[in-house]
Amino acid sequence: MLAIDTNILIRYLVQDDPAQKGKARRLIENNEVFITTTVLLEAEWVLRSVYGFSPKQVAEAFAAFIGLPQVRPENPFLAAEALRLVDAGMDFADALHLTAAKDCEAFVSFDQQCLKVARAAGASVRSA
Repeated sequence: MLAIDTNILIRYLVQDDPAQKGKARRLIENNEVFITTTVLLEAEWVLRSVYGFSPKQVAEAFAAFIGLPQVRPENPFLAAEALRLVDAGMDFADALHLTAAKDCEAFVSFDQQCLKVARAAGASVRSA
């Protein structure tokens, strides 16, 4: 199994670099690949801020990528649940934070939008 870096994932998803897109595609399609949660987090930021992806486009790209039979997310539950929360309107980073804290009494934040979406999704949250 190979662990891939953010730049490999970005080249695979965006395919904007002629020299690197083929290498990324072959690497991912011909190997079992491990994707860390931190790579997903960084890739989400790059896709949104550099490439102008909407949160929905990022979630769709990640869901398709994670659904590939050779892809092994670091924490499949965390990735799937975070994508579900993004579908409900939550920011991806906030969704990862909230999901990672699932065994805690509550997730506490000053971010009222995050809390509103999290409550609507059934999460235990409260304002600081």
